Amino acid sequence: MGILTWTWILVGITFALYIGIAIWSRAGSSKEFYVAGGGVPPLLNGMATAADWMSAASFISLAGIVSFTGYDGSVYLMGWTGGYVLLALLLAPYLRKFGKFTVPDFIGDRYYSNTARVVAVLAALIVSFTYVAGQMRGVGIVFSRYLEVDINTGVYIGMAIVLFYAVLGGMKGITYTQVAQYIVLIFAFMVPAIFISFIMTGNVIPQLGFGGTGEDGVYLLDKLDGLHEALGFHEYTSGAKSMVDVFAITVALMVGTAGLPHVIVRFFTVPKVKDARKSAGWALLFIAILYTTVPAVAVFARTNLIETVSNAKYSELPAWFGNWEKTGLLTFEDKNKDGIVQYVADKKANELTIDRDIMVLANPEIAQLPNWVIALVGAGGLAAALSTAAGLLLVIASSISHDLLKKIIRPNISEKGELTAARLSALAAVIVAGYFGINPPGFVAAVVALAFGLAAASFFPAIVLGIFDKKMNKQGAISGMIVGLTFMVFYMLKFKFGIFDGGKAAVAGLKEAWWFGISPEGFGTIAMMLNFVVSISVSRFTSPPPQSVQDIVEDIRIPSGAAEASEH
Repeated sequence: MGILTWTWILVGITFALYIGIAIWSRAGSSKEFYVAGGGVPPLLNGMATAADWMSAASFISLAGIVSFTGYDGSVYLMGWTGGYVLLALLLAPYLRKFGKFTVPDFIGDRYYSNTARVVAVLAALIVSFTYVAGQMRGVGIVFSRYLEVDINTGVYIGMAIVLFYAVLGGMKGITYTQVAQYIVLIFAFMVPAIFISFIMTGNVIPQLGFGGTGEDGVYLLDKLDGLHEALGFHEYTSGAKSMVDVFAITVALMVGTAGLPHVIVRFFTVPKVKDARKSAGWALLFIAILYTTVPAVAVFARTNLIETVSNAKYSELPAWFGNWEKTGLLTFEDKNKDGIVQYVADKKANELTIDRDIMVLANPEIAQLPNWVIALVGAGGLAAALSTAAGLLLVIASSISHDLLKKIIRPNISEKGELTAARLSALAAVIVAGYFGINPPGFVAAVVALAFGLAAASFFPAIVLGIFDKKMNKQGAISGMIVGLTFMVFYMLKFKFGIFDGGKAAVAGLKEAWWFGISPEGFGTIAMMLNFVVSISVSRFTSPPPQSVQDIVEDIRIPSGAAEASEH
């Protein structure tokens, strides 16, 4: 069977599974909608957290960006993996003991202020919509290639599927759907990696294969360095970024991870605090399976791509090249009219333009793997994008219905009314997410990296200080969040999207305009530091929080009695 037939079969089966689970586990109360009733077992919550965490950026784009940037791409691996460890050890158990549905709920109650709650809601919406833009773009890319539909049509299909199980099932439906999606995405990522590792190095373990040798006896990384050098690209195993920028991006991704509301809320779905710790451990294990494989997939894809297309006759290129050309994500411009593909670092001479987001998806085709494996990767990409998109949409819905409507605007709203409002909020969020998917601000990993910077700039200091600093008051938290978020949004708009100066600062090559030599993806570190400084300074010059709040802070840091946390 052809790729299209296999894709329809596999995508059809997986989508039917997701929808069936959503119907089976539909939410009947607001607690089930927000936190799945608080009764998800740690193992299943670990799988759901891994699926929520490993988005289209992890599945589709991460290996792509590493394959193009080499050593510099390691910032994403270090930042995202390290950030999850930080979240699991530093924040998750304490937030679970506090026992609130959402991050804005925690901030509103901890800082005894509806103003703080509103600022947190605003930050959650900005972070979530920035993040979901990358997911919907990932959905569109997968559909455009594998189902041979327009990217926009692919986004519409993805919107419909997410809307169904997010609106119907809430967190309960999303949780059990994400368990299935994790199984699909990890199987889809590992199968082609194992195949290609064996073909290229004779080793079935990709993590060992990419450090091994090929049939010619040359180490794979040395071979790729040689290919890069011959084409004028930067050596794959050394970095082009400054150490300052590498450090800033890594820190921004780490602390941004620890401040992501759609990941944090997963720890509110387990019965007890010790279960939050267990599920964090399981999730880290499940995440590590994919993240330790990414560098190998990146090397395999980059090597195969260069050897296949560089200096090849355009008329003799394999079918996969033409298939991806149809999507517009791979383009060839024969500048010298010789019919030979010139893929070189020199922009004036280069004739091939490759979207980084296609590397993982095209990798099995380039390696000439069976059609069912190629289709499986498409199903896995959809599972990764849709699982995270659903989690983000729930954050958006709960921020509006629970944190704004229930807590501020209409405190006396009935549970049925709140549940209806949550579902309507999810509907509106899907529509906005679809718009971002159709009009994306960049490739998936870059867009998602900005979301992490925004989370680092806004949430992380407020959460950390809220847990570990009894003297942190509402004035400090509100001031810090506003300053951090404002600086990050300004820097992102100025240097990423060219607003404020007619686009001059965003033009590629004008890196000297960056403040302190730090890219927009890394500026979340600076904005976070400003948040900490402002928060602590303001809190020390204003009145301390009420004693009752200080007692709560003291209580959530005490391990004893953790078993009773589910009663809070």
